[in-house]
Amino acid sequence: MNQTEENTLYEHHRIVVDPGQKIMRLDAYIAGHLEGWTRSQVLKIAKQGGIYVNGRPEKPSYKVRPNDVISIMKPEPKEKWEIVPQDIPLDILYEDEDIIVVNKPAGMVVHPAYGHYKGTLMNALAFHIKDAPVFADPGIRAGMVHRIDKDTSGVLVVAKTPQAHVNLASQFKAHTTHRKYIALAWGNFKEDEGTVTGHIGRHPRNRQIMHVYPDGSQGKHAVTHWRVLERFYFTTLIELRLETGRTHQIRTHMKYLNHPLFGDKDYGGNKVLYGLRSKKYEQFVRNTLEICPRQALHAKSLGFKHPRTGKDMFFDTPLPEDMQAAIERWRRFALVYEKGHGLDGL
Repeated sequence: MNQTEENTLYEHHRIVVDPGQKIMRLDAYIAGHLEGWTRSQVLKIAKQGGIYVNGRPEKPSYKVRPNDVISIMKPEPKEKWEIVPQDIPLDILYEDEDIIVVNKPAGMVVHPAYGHYKGTLMNALAFHIKDAPVFADPGIRAGMVHRIDKDTSGVLVVAKTPQAHVNLASQFKAHTTHRKYIALAWGNFKEDEGTVTGHIGRHPRNRQIMHVYPDGSQGKHAVTHWRVLERFYFTTLIELRLETGRTHQIRTHMKYLNHPLFGDKDYGGNKVLYGLRSKKYEQFVRNTLEICPRQALHAKSLGFKHPRTGKDMFFDTPLPEDMQAAIERWRRFALVYEKGHGLDGL
């Protein structure tokens, strides 16, 4: 791509095509693998000469093949890369010169991205720790070594120095960190515990969500361990432990098991999936969804080694009020249902 200005910034992407990928057009492939991108955007960048395959510029009609290496250079305005400090309250669990650990509320995006340039956790951190070394370079991910979805709540660690960033990133890559989640899922699990193993990649039709490819033909290896904590007949409270950290991993794996998370609109959990055929029950579910209008998923605890001292660090967070309220309603429902009483009091 010809650079028209010396200070032009570019959003760089590098994609290595999966070995089992079926042959398809380059523009369709890229639009399906980069969240928030459209084929028209890809066409525009390709016309500017900003898309390369195996080191050579290619047209949108190029047929993507297994193991191709795709490089994309998308010109972006400088202000997009600048993380604007915003005075947003933070629930800080721990902080020192190397790291900061926060309890993220549901509804907050972690890092500025397409459609979410302000009001994010990074905007809040840029205000709170504006002098941290990781904010010296506007192109860096500002110490972010892992993330959780916008509508998932829970604990996150952020590096304040480049050295801490490298150390923590290596721990997450090596799967030596310890992460536990609590979720309310639809249905009554047959077993008390289990493991889901299945590659996760973009959904073949809806590219905004993820999909399990059990044959490993697409996506990346993913492993989720789950354990039942409490049963409510038609929903189940579970604890989950991640071996890998794929996009929407828990939500996708639970959908694959036919147990979508309660309230998860992207994976079909925001409607009655299990239970009774009665208006009272349906109203009970609707009322509960209004109390917790998002996927009932909370990143409860996180353990890792301090990047400077090597000391074991562990943080545990309580369930947020919306999840607690939804769980308590299902707990009362289970008691009423077991005793054969009516649902008027729910």
